[in-house]
Amino acid sequence: MSVQDDIETLVEEFDFLGDWEERYRYLIELGQALPPLDPGERNDGTRVKGCVSQVWLVLERDADGRLRLRGESDAHIVRGLVALLVRLYDGRSPQDARAIDPKAVLGRIGLAEHLSPQRSNGLSSMVARIQADAQT
Repeated sequence: MSVQDDIETLVEEFDFLGDWEERYRYLIELGQALPPLDPGERNDGTRVKGCVSQVWLVLERDADGRLRLRGESDAHIVRGLVALLVRLYDGRSPQDARAIDPKAVLGRIGLAEHLSPQRSNGLSSMVARIQADAQT
């Protein structure tokens, strides 16, 4: 599927839900479904700086050069944001990854206006980290 197709699917999933509280619950469920990182992967090299919560992102490339993103957080909602980013970026080419605007996606699914400033800053830090890693 294309990036745009995946974004539309994500938007449809959230449109099916009612108010923002239901959307938060779904976001938390997405985070709970993330497989945990190995303990050794939770280190200073994978930790995302600029997040109030503890966030770790592991970005690798497969044999075709596509990005493989995994992550974890110690906070439920932030873990859900990590899950959204995994859905948006995992399996993408670096070029496709650089073209994604996760804040616009969060706006479309009705969460952007309900994120605290700290979570918005943390999301920006996570995206900046992914974008930087995608360029190398």
